Amino acid sequence: MEAVILAGGRGTRLQPYTAEIPKPLVAVANEPIIEILLRRMKKCGVRKVHLAVNHLAHLIMAVLGDGSRLGLEILYSHEETPLSTVGPLKLIKSLPEHFIVANGDILTDLDFKVLFDHHTSSQTKLTVATHQRVSKIDYGVLEVGADGSLIGFREKPTYSFTVSMGIYIFSRKILNLVPEDVKFGFDDLMLTMLERKEPINMFPFDGYWLDIGRPDDYEQANRDIEKVRSLIE
Repeated sequence: MEAVILAGGRGTRLQPYTAEIPKPLVAVANEPIIEILLRRMKKCGVRKVHLAVNHLAHLIMAVLGDGSRLGLEILYSHEETPLSTVGPLKLIKSLPEHFIVANGDILTDLDFKVLFDHHTSSQTKLTVATHQRVSKIDYGVLEVGADGSLIGFREKPTYSFTVSMGIYIFSRKILNLVPEDVKFGFDDLMLTMLERKEPINMFPFDGYWLDIGRPDDYEQANRDIEKVRSLIE
């Protein structure tokens, strides 16, 4: 299995932790987030990884090098201008027929081999790993009728959403839908595929998953320190 890890973002939502280092190098359990992800991938059978880099790329390259320290082959693809989350894939010319794509700020105990096999047996071009995310509203929520009158009330309700984990399996054919040298995100890809009525495969996952996108998420990761350590043992 080969993987592409998207590590070119500025991590502005994770300030102040990303004031001087790129988000994938922010440490949890004394390890950079991206290194924890790489170790997990290797444990599941990944041997070659392409890192799509841009912002502070030299720091990521200095820490990870060629990957030999982790038992991996790491290659770098540098975006001259930001291309969002799917556009960078067009710069990598040697991708296999099926490959993993993941954001570089994810902690998970997902078995990437199980996900990969689920995709290859599905006959689809794209598989999205999904998770149920529960969000609590810290306010009393009012339901208002068309005439402006109150018709319902819920005190601090919780809502459950099916969300993308930021982990996918792509078939190389999908890159035909991606334009050259312009910003093209995962949202653009999903909307394009839905418009074209292309089937999209889902992979529900109920294990450990955390997207380190905001300070609250990073603080949660540090509260989950024992779980995080188990990912790299």
